[in-house]
Amino acid sequence: MPGKRIYQYEAMFLFGQSTAADLAGCVAHLNEILQRASAETIAMRKWDDRRLAYEIGGQKRGTYILTYFKAPNESMSGFERDCNLSEKILRHLVIRADHMTVEQMQAADGRRELELEAKMRAEKPQTAETAEPVAAGSDADQA
Repeated sequence: MPGKRIYQYEAMFLFGQSTAADLAGCVAHLNEILQRASAETIAMRKWDDRRLAYEIGGQKRGTYILTYFKAPNESMSGFERDCNLSEKILRHLVIRADHMTVEQMQAADGRRELELEAKMRAEKPQTAETAEPVAAGSDADQA
């Protein structure tokens, strides 16, 4: 019986706009699923925010996250199951990435930018909440 074979994979994940508001939570969720599959993440980056062609689960917009990773082939069925059972992931697509080298995958890494955007998204609601009472107070003063 041959030993474990480890392959390189490319995966695209679609998160709804309401879920992607917590981008750090989405990334942590993906990392958890990858960890359960004994996968080694090579690169991860936000691909795009787009309007969906059709509504999925009541969502009209979505955020795509592209991930490259190495994983044993026998753990991929569990990985697929975890993605299908996830309430955060609307859709996913996983293919073998034999067409790319590890260097090409590493060049596509945008984890740092992803972390920065997650921080910005986390700070944005706080500033909106603090701005609202001031605006409400100024309306009361005008009346």
